[in-house]
Order: sequence, then C-alpha cells, then structure tokens
Amino acid sequence: MERLWSPWRLAYVTGTSDESAGCIFCDVSTPGHDALDPSREELVLAHGRETYVILNLYPYNNGHLMVVPRRHVASLGALSTGELNELMAFTRDAEVALNEAYRPQGINVGINLGRPAGAGIVDHIHIHLVPRWTGDTNFMSVVGNTRVLPEEMSETSRRLRPIFERLLKART
Repeated sequence: MERLWSPWRLAYVTGTSDESAGCIFCDVSTPGHDALDPSREELVLAHGRETYVILNLYPYNNGHLMVVPRRHVASLGALSTGELNELMAFTRDAEVALNEAYRPQGINVGINLGRPAGAGIVDHIHIHLVPRWTGDTNFMSVVGNTRVLPEEMSETSRRLRPIFERLLKART
C-alpha cells in the first residue's frame, strides 16, 4: 500500500491553524522577517517594492502562486496606482514563470473578495495563479477531498525562483 504524505496541510484540514497570530501575508511582507518560520521563507519567490510573490502553502496544484500587496488592504479599490501596477506586473511575471517551468495547458487567475466568494484570508487581497492540465482533477480531489501533489514545495520554489529573479532583473 502506498501512502500520500502532506503533513503541512493538517492544521488547514482540521481548522487548527493559528489565525489569531495575525495576517500571514503581513508576516511575510518583509524580506527576512524574524517572526517567519524559516520553512516558510522559501515560499517567497520574489519581492517587489509594493508587492511580492509567494507559493500557496495549501496548493490546489504544484506551482500554485499568489501575488500579494505588502500593505494590508481588503480590496482593489483600496490599492494605490503603484500597488496596482506592481500587482499586475508580478501577475504577468507569474504567468510567464509558470508557463516556462511547468508548461501548463491553462492557468486559473483569480481574486476572491470576501468569504462568500471563497477568500481564505479575507482582509488582505491577493491574486491566485493555479497552473492547470486537462484531467488534473481526479478522484482524490472529487471523492476524497484530498489533493495529490507530485512535487515537494521546496522543489517548486527551487524551480521558480531563478525565473522570477531573471524576470525582475529584466524589468529594472
């Protein structure tokens, strides 16, 4: 019998994650933030002046990224022009990086505003980019409410980080 291990999802699945600790997006918005668990630092792929790119700790597929403004705001309407511009530039970079690294057949790009719309972190807006392949939703997701991810997060980070570094260097 084979086993599927994804221990990082336990707190999420059981609802025991410590949401009282503050906003996870604010905690990681500063490079080298002291309060950040070192294992989560590798999730941050690129830092900009106004925004950053991070791997989703609870991904739907390998390569599931989020583009996040540094400032704690809940809506697009609350962002400055500079924040919006950088948010979109990093979203474009994320699309390019995912296409280069994974060659997906499609990419879901989305923003969930408010809990009824599916926002897990309601008060800090972020854009999801999820690479997709025909048939990537299998019986485990549909019947078992379990995701099967064939690549470890550290490998995903290792694969994507140099692409973001190159793209950011080309922009400056």
